[in-house]
Amino acid sequence: LDWIHANQSTYDIRVANLSFRAAPRSHYWEDPLNQAVMWLWQAGIVVVASAGNTGPEPMTVGVPGNVPYVITVGALTDGASPATFDDDSLCSFSSTGPTYEGFVKPEVVAPGGHLLGLMDPRHSLALEHPEFSHYNGYYVMSGTSQAAAVVSGIAALVLQANPALTPDEVKCALISTAKPAHDLEGSKVYSIFQQGAGLVDAIGAVDNAEYGCANAGLDVDLDLAGIEHYAGPAGQDENGTFYLIGEVGDGYTWDGTYQGGTGYPWSNGYPWANGYPWSNGYPWSNGYPWSSGYPWSNGYPWSAGLAEPASINIWVPQE
Repeated sequence: LDWIHANQSTYDIRVANLSFRAAPRSHYWEDPLNQAVMWLWQAGIVVVASAGNTGPEPMTVGVPGNVPYVITVGALTDGASPATFDDDSLCSFSSTGPTYEGFVKPEVVAPGGHLLGLMDPRHSLALEHPEFSHYNGYYVMSGTSQAAAVVSGIAALVLQANPALTPDEVKCALISTAKPAHDLEGSKVYSIFQQGAGLVDAIGAVDNAEYGCANAGLDVDLDLAGIEHYAGPAGQDENGTFYLIGEVGDGYTWDGTYQGGTGYPWSNGYPWANGYPWSNGYPWSNGYPWSSGYPWSNGYPWSAGLAEPASINIWVPQE
């Protein structure tokens, strides 16, 4: 990340794809990796991060996807029919929010089931799972890492069409044109904590004319300077149900269950009614009384080592 920052001007770097995940061990602003990520965002680089493959339980989004500024991506599968969208569904492994600080994550979802990519046949995954190797070094793999790469490509297209956009404006272009999943009656089948704004739309994002809907109330300069940190609008009631403070209605609450099935339509005919207030932040005060807690709540064991190292996302079966 330091190299990317140092060579930003030399290579005109506009987008950084971070397809890896580690378990949170501190508030987002105290993690050194997250600080480097915010440094890139501050410098004008759009950062796209994978949500992680430890879902579908709540609060499983990892570092650096828990940084509120960045675009965090969950995964869906196309049901093995790329030309048909109404059988697409959220991958069971896709990590979900909210984050410990109450932010809605992921912001969007993208194809992350059985995608083709280049893989050296001598690499461990290719040797451990030779059944997924294809011709000319291509390999089939599932994960939010793959989904993040899709969104990084779309972010690059958005910037190609409008190079003057800031990272916040690119994020707005992506979330304001995404398409949430719904049933035939129009009810959302996944909560905002599972799908964010919904399935990304490359053409819609490139043609988008809305740019002010992301990261309102957040100030990365103050955050990095340690002057002010932020919390998101998510809460949890006494029954364990997650909700969005100040919002009521379809898709704004979630009891933590995963809705399986054969797939659902994803369209912009059923957008989030009140805009995107879930993309905003508020000054951090006394924290959030999450019932499940976090293992780092009683300390920050940086020197003692981490139970789970930062790595590419955990191997998951193809979906």
